[in-house]
Parts: sequence; C-alpha cells; structure tokens
Amino acid sequence: MTNPAQDFSNALADAVERVSPSVVRVETGRRRPTTGTAWSSDGLVVTTAHCLEREEGLEVHLESGEVRPATLVGADLASDLALLRTEGALTTPERAPADSFRRGNLVLALSRPGRTVRSSLGVINALADEWRAPGGGKIERYIQSDIGVESGFSGGPLIDASGRWIGLNSAGLLRGTPLALPLSTIERVVSALLAHGRIQRGYLGVSSTPARLPQSAADSVGQRVGLIVTALQPGGPAEQAGFLLGDVLLRLDGRELESIADLQAALEDCVGRAVPVKVLRAGVAADSTITPSARS
Repeated sequence: MTNPAQDFSNALADAVERVSPSVVRVETGRRRPTTGTAWSSDGLVVTTAHCLEREEGLEVHLESGEVRPATLVGADLASDLALLRTEGALTTPERAPADSFRRGNLVLALSRPGRTVRSSLGVINALADEWRAPGGGKIERYIQSDIGVESGFSGGPLIDASGRWIGLNSAGLLRGTPLALPLSTIERVVSALLAHGRIQRGYLGVSSTPARLPQSAADSVGQRVGLIVTALQPGGPAEQAGFLLGDVLLRLDGRELESIADLQAALEDCVGRAVPVKVLRAGVAADSTITPSARS
C-alpha cells in the first residue's frame, strides 16, 4: 500500500539531493559565511553582493569538502548580485522555465552556511512582473516566498518541487524580505559583469523631480506627470543636447517618465546610444535625441 505523504516527502528530498552539489559555501571574511550557486560548469558562481565583505581572499567550499580560491569578477549592489570565478568544473542546477511556477506553488530554499546543505520548504506568496529595487536595479520578475530568512539564506537557490532552479535568494533587496532574483535578471547581470565588471547605467547629467503638468499640457501630451529639470551638469549629455532648466522630460527611448524610477529604467540599456527624447518647454512638446553617458 502506497503512502502519498511519504512519496511526496521523498520527492522533495530527492529534489534537494539533486541540487545540493550546485550549492557552495562562500567564505568572505565575515563572521558567518554566505551561500553561492553554480552558474556555469566552467567555474562561475553567483551570490549576493550585500554579503561580500571584501574582494580578496574569497573561498568557495564544495559539497565534496574541496576548498577553492575564488576571484570577484564583478558585483552590482543595485540588483544585489555578485559573480565569482573558481578554477575547475562545477555542477549546475537544472533551470525552470520562466512560466513554470505560480503563486501558491511549493518551493525549497537551499543554503550552505556550514558543511552541509540546509533546506526550507515554503510557497511562492507573491509574483509580479518587472520591478525596480530600492537601489535602482531592474528585476525582470518579482518573486517572493514565505520562507524565513536564516543564516546563509542569501545566495542560495530557490527551487521548485522537482528540483528545478527558479531564482537566487536574497534578503538584501528589501531588508528582511525573502525575495528571489529571477534567472533572466541573473543572466543579464552576469553578461554585463563578464563584459565590464559592472552594470553600465546611463547618465544624463540632470537633477529632476516629478511635477504634475497643467491640464492643457497633460491633454496635449497624453500624460499627467513629467520630470522637471532642476539642475544641469556643465558639459553633461543633457546640456550638450540643448536641455534647459525648467524643461520637463516626458519620454526617453519610448518610455514615459513619471518618476525617478522610470528614468532609471529607461537609462538601463542605452549607454552610448542616441535615443529619442520628448521634452515639454514653455508648454510646447518637442522631440529630440540624446546620447546617455556611462555612469562612473
């Protein structure tokens, strides 16, 4: 006679066992180590940036007990991601398709704060589309579970009941909140870190603040709020493009600008590229172009 509860329990244990070799302990110089997850078989490990105390003397501890020195390829605090490189092969987890999980699905959070892997069971309790983290990082999908944040939580994988990788756990994006960075975000940031060591975010050389448009202007341009330019950096991209104090930024690269977060999002992928911009000046809307610089 079968026992469905025992069968399900064994299936979860099997999932943990399959992913366990991909979960490493990262010694960062902190009193407590953090967790990392194998990103590629050729030695790349992803972890969370807020847990890295130093760039030198990093070590990765594998399930086999092997200890490998690691170097920091790059880190992006805005998205709380860091990429490490080690020598030698790694076992990577199977990745779950982006459309394969929903609110209410059971998930497991794996970590390696010590010698062995720990696992915690919970559910996805919040799931949404693109989200802008408080630090400005673009997160392609908001994934939140109800799993408690414990030692080593950040940097470990969030997996489904079949052992497929959903995202990288982080308690640093919203302090104390168990979020998971989706694989699409990790892939984008890893590519940038490999190419540049950081995320290249665009820079206009302006200070701005949201401002409600007069009704006539709002009706004319089709939006109620824009970003009014309150300061211009001498020689910056905005000044070179002919922007003036008091101009209202309406759209950049096709994206409506109604908040600073909107501007940050629009500047994410346009460094060094001439992009269209719509500006309201003295009540008249005008189209122009601007080439954002890379923020240093």
